[in-house]
Amino acid sequence: MSDQFSFLGPKAGTPEGLEYREHFLSPEDEQALAERFKELPFKEFEFQGFLGKRRTVSFGWHYAFDGSGLHEAAPIPDFLLPVRGKAAVLAGLPVEALQHALIIEYAPGAGIGWHKDRPVFGDVVGISLLAPARMRFRRKTGDKWERTHLIAEPRSAYLLTGPARTEWEHSIPPMEELRYSITFRTLRAG
Repeated sequence: MSDQFSFLGPKAGTPEGLEYREHFLSPEDEQALAERFKELPFKEFEFQGFLGKRRTVSFGWHYAFDGSGLHEAAPIPDFLLPVRGKAAVLAGLPVEALQHALIIEYAPGAGIGWHKDRPVFGDVVGISLLAPARMRFRRKTGDKWERTHLIAEPRSAYLLTGPARTEWEHSIPPMEELRYSITFRTLRAG
């Protein structure tokens, strides 16, 4: 897995602190990862007693939405380490800083509602596999919402820092095709 990527930079009209890169993974790497994901112990996403349509598995750390917060999880598996290395290069971070890995399976009909990643996490690197996703962004400006979006193409990656991470919410409407995402996160100090 090479660390040579195509253009990295902000897309016009997207939030400050959002960087997007197409062709982050090769088609061969994408397929190899998708095959490995079939072996993972995915569970329905649980949020305050409700089950979501998407399924998840966490490594390094797991954030429980039952009020108990952050817990240690199984170590990041070896097959994710090359992707983690590329994500660290993208974010300009030492690889060890990306302590949390979350893999999400979005079956047809699954999406994710408006949210900001939990404050316990810092920078976020997301990688999109198999199907494009419309990533919507919004932030409150007075009594109105400022909105924008980008299409996260298969094999692309994005980085959320600064205002894109702390001021803007994001969501993905229900998918029409199977999609996986890999999210790597840093932990905030303290």
